[in-house]
Amino acid sequence: MKLRTSRESRSSPTEVETQAEAFQKSRDARRTELMEDYVELIADLIEHLGEARQTDIAQRLGVTQPTVAKMLKRLAEENLVTQRPYRGVFLTEEGQRLAATARRRHEIVEALLCRLGVDPDTARNDAEGIEHHVSEKTLEAFERFLKNS
Repeated sequence: MKLRTSRESRSSPTEVETQAEAFQKSRDARRTELMEDYVELIADLIEHLGEARQTDIAQRLGVTQPTVAKMLKRLAEENLVTQRPYRGVFLTEEGQRLAATARRRHEIVEALLCRLGVDPDTARNDAEGIEHHVSEKTLEAFERFLKNS
């Protein structure tokens, strides 16, 4: 890898703008990934256990119940979940859409990693982080690759 000199490091305004957009996109993804993880997990718990309880969410995420309570409050403020005393957590329509989108992204990234020869456990774990940072355009390219190979 060649290191740039100070003269070569100077960027045009377009390059600076492009780089700023990329960093902004990354920051936005980091802000939303925790919410996406929660709604995806809530959807999975409801699908497999019939309900999503705060204790189950905390256990699966490896965090404390107060941490979950704080995030559930935030998700409720974003109109992604509703909670009923002694009844658990439910996804709103918007929450269900976000969970489905997150699940789709995860499945595509995981399938691509497996196709590249990554073992299934590693692919599942790596997809958990990658899925939040992949653009829709890149996901479409992943899907085309998976269909054609």
